[in-house]
Amino acid sequence: MKYSILIVDDEPAQRQLLTAALGREYLIVSAANGAEAIQLLSARSFDLIITDERMPEMSGIDLIKWIRERMPELPVIVLTAYGSIATAVEAMKLGAQEYLTKPLKSPEELRLVVARTLQQRLLRDQSLVLQAEADAQYPPDIIAGSEAMKRVLTLAAQVAQQSTSVLLTGESGTGKEVVARFIHRSSPRNADAFVAVNCAALTETLLESELFGHEKGAFTGALQARRGRFELAHGGTLFLDEVAEMGVNLQAKLLRALQEQQFERLGGTRTIMVDVRVIAATNKDLAAAMREKSFREDLYYRLNVFPINIPPLRERRDDILPLAEFLTGKISARMGRRFQAFGPDVQRTLHRHDWPGNVRELQNTLERALIVAKGDIILPEDLALPFERKPAEAPPTTLAEIEKAAILEALSRNQGERRRTAQELGMSLRTLQYRLKEYGLAGKD
Repeated sequence: MKYSILIVDDEPAQRQLLTAALGREYLIVSAANGAEAIQLLSARSFDLIITDERMPEMSGIDLIKWIRERMPELPVIVLTAYGSIATAVEAMKLGAQEYLTKPLKSPEELRLVVARTLQQRLLRDQSLVLQAEADAQYPPDIIAGSEAMKRVLTLAAQVAQQSTSVLLTGESGTGKEVVARFIHRSSPRNADAFVAVNCAALTETLLESELFGHEKGAFTGALQARRGRFELAHGGTLFLDEVAEMGVNLQAKLLRALQEQQFERLGGTRTIMVDVRVIAATNKDLAAAMREKSFREDLYYRLNVFPINIPPLRERRDDILPLAEFLTGKISARMGRRFQAFGPDVQRTLHRHDWPGNVRELQNTLERALIVAKGDIILPEDLALPFERKPAEAPPTTLAEIEKAAILEALSRNQGERRRTAQELGMSLRTLQYRLKEYGLAGKD
C-alpha cells in the first residue's frame, strides 16, 4: 500500500512539479489553498502534508496550526521561497518536520526529504510497540523440545507466509503471545510492527478507543486526536489477546474492520484504510460462548480461519526442564545474581509437577526460588512445591562406587566447584576432571 501525500500550493505549476517528482512512489492528492486542504483532511486520512508557506487567505503556518490542533501526529513539510530563519523557526515550533526553500535544488532532494520524514513517522508510530518489546521481561524465544510443541511451530510457520487470520487457543499461560510473535517474525510482515492488545484489561469504551483511536473531544479527557492500535499495526500484525472478553457491540465493529480493512476513529467520520494481519487468542471455549450469545458467530468464523491449539505444559513435559533452565538464566541475569545449577531432586520435582498455571507459573516459581536460594544452586525447598526425594539407594560396595559417592558428596558440599573438591579429596584437579568424565558427573571450574 502506497503512502498518501497531500500537496497544498496555490501555484498550479508548483503542484504539477511536486506531483511529477513523487507520483511514481506515492499516492498524491493536491489542494489549491488551505480551505480546500481542510476539506480533504476532514474527509480522509493522509500520511504526509507538503504545504507552501505563502498562500492567500490561509497561510501554510495557519494550516499547520489547524493540523496540530486536530491531527498532532500528521507530519508536515513546509516549502517557501522566503527562506528566512524566522519563518523556519516558527514552522518548526509549530511542529513542521522539514523545511525546504523554493526553487528546489532537484526532485531527488524532495524525494529524500519525503522518504526521511515518512520513515521518522513510522518509527514514531511504532515507538510504543518497540518500547514494550525493549521492556519485556524476556525476549520472545521459543523452547520446543516436545513433539506437541514442534507440531504447533510447524503450523505457525506454515500460516506465517500468508495474511490469514489465526486463532490461538489454550489454557492461560501456555505461551499464546510467544507463538503469535513467532508467526509475525516468520512472516513477510516482520519489518513492520507487532501490536498487542489485552481485550480483558479495558472497559468496552476504552478498548474501542485503544483499537480504533479517537478524535479530539470524542469523550471526556480526549484532549487531542490519537491513533489506535489498528493504525499502529498498519503493514504488520495486530494481536488480540483474550478476545472472548470483548463486548458484543464492539465485536460488530471489529468484524467490519476485519472484513473491510477500514474503520472510523471514535468520535470521527473519516474512513481510515489499513493493511493489518490479525491474530486472536483465547483461553475460553468460543463455541460455548456462541451458544450463550456472548460471542458473535460471524466474528468467530472470521477469526477462526486457521486455528492452532497450544497444549498445556503438563502435556508437553519434555519442554519443562529446557524451559526451566532458559527462564532461570534470564531471571538470574535480570536480578544480577549467579545461578549454577538445580540441586538434587529439583529436576525431578519440576518434571513431576502438573503446572496448572503453565509457563507463567513455572516462571514465577523459579523467580521465587532464586530470591530465597541461599547459594548458586536451587534446592527443592526453594521451589515451594511438593516434592519427593529419590528412594534411598543401596550403599556402594565396589571401589568405583565408593569413589563416585565420595566425589558426589564433596561436590555437593563445595557447590560444584572442582578445585575445592579436588583439594578436599586429596587428588589433583586433572584426576578429578578425569573421574568426572568417567562417572558422568557435573562440576564447574
